[in-house]
Amino acid sequence: MSTAKQREVHSVESYLAQFGQSDSRLEFVNGDVRATAAPTIRHNIIATNVLVALGVKLKGSKCRAFNSNSLVRIRHENSTWLYFPDASVVCESNSQSELFQDQPTLVVEVLSPSTRSIDRDEKVEHTFPSLPSRHTSLLSKTNRTRFSTSENRMAFYAKVLMELA
Repeated sequence: MSTAKQREVHSVESYLAQFGQSDSRLEFVNGDVRATAAPTIRHNIIATNVLVALGVKLKGSKCRAFNSNSLVRIRHENSTWLYFPDASVVCESNSQSELFQDQPTLVVEVLSPSTRSIDRDEKVEHTFPSLPSRHTSLLSKTNRTRFSTSENRMAFYAKVLMELA
């Protein structure tokens, strides 16, 4: 008889039904619900600078910048993820009554030592490429900027982020 604890699998519906009832931010990772790490002040400064710069550059366009309280839903084959990126840009928004965005044009993750492998390896390398828009940018905490984009139409976002580095 095994004493290993069985993995509790959650549905997207049960996760969303409990959304906002937790004191911590919880992400949905294909049936698993996990808390996100608390950001440092340095992390928040970088994420805020990115958000403000994007907001300024987007003024007057149909695109909007969203902060780290905005969920992004990624669906690929039989898998679903709901993440809180540090910042995102959405040009084709879901209904304002929704709890998440499905088609971000840009997703920004600020790397921290405690979240680097999840942010870089899981999100940017594996999950975010499944987005229909397929545009991902990654800004590291050490001010080294790395971009991973599948199309060049987002070049001005890259320029904004380079100016911040």
